[in-house]
Amino acid sequence: MAVKIDKKIKGYAVVKPEDKAKEAAAGASVARETVESELPAADKRVADVIQMHERIERPDVLIGSTYKIKSPLVEHAMYVTINDIVLNAGTEHELRRPFEIFINSKSMEHFQWIVALTRIMSAVFRKGGDVTFLVEEMKAVFDPKGGYFKAGGVYMPSLVAELGMIVEDHLKTIGLMHDPEMSDHQRALIAEKRRAYEENRSKKKPDVSDAAPASHHEEDIEVTGEGVSFPPSATMCHKCSTKAIVIMDGCATCLNCGYSKCG
Repeated sequence: MAVKIDKKIKGYAVVKPEDKAKEAAAGASVARETVESELPAADKRVADVIQMHERIERPDVLIGSTYKIKSPLVEHAMYVTINDIVLNAGTEHELRRPFEIFINSKSMEHFQWIVALTRIMSAVFRKGGDVTFLVEEMKAVFDPKGGYFKAGGVYMPSLVAELGMIVEDHLKTIGLMHDPEMSDHQRALIAEKRRAYEENRSKKKPDVSDAAPASHHEEDIEVTGEGVSFPPSATMCHKCSTKAIVIMDGCATCLNCGYSKCG
């Protein structure tokens, strides 16, 4: 739109984009100082949020948890300790974040790479930000000699992958990671499949009189850490990596996650 100038021009100046940016920044700074000056002292103290970064000094005392690994790949058990730092303690912004990790064992076979791994992981923890990527990277490590099954029938592709599982469990405990919510339909499906399997087992069980010799040996049940039981003859499910696949009505079905080859 054209603008008609009726008055005499006495002078002019060219406004550059840098000048507009400086004016906007100055206006924002004045507005922020005005708002902060109007806030009470208590609100200013609460809003001073501390974020994780590598310049945070280690406190004298840290809280943490120790986890035990008993793997068939090593002779002695391994103990994993993860210590956490509490940020913004006593405020509504209080957070608990991992700060360092240590692994101790009588076995010195893996000492060199364990020390290197824990130092790197501790450095990543102190760096701050989203450290959950470590879980997927560690769980994706496979041992060329083959993995193993831990208690409860959960398959571990390597010792590093089990360390990743421990880190994942710890991050879930402090609220940094969360389990995906299972729908009510999926829960009902798994419960129905387990009930049907138990009914089939009870129908196939022969009647043994009290006088007859105890020649029938009932199949034992393995119980996982979450209290879920699966028969030892079950095979591994490639979806949840748990030995919970059984044959039901001629179809392989997982009693842990509900996966079925027949849909």
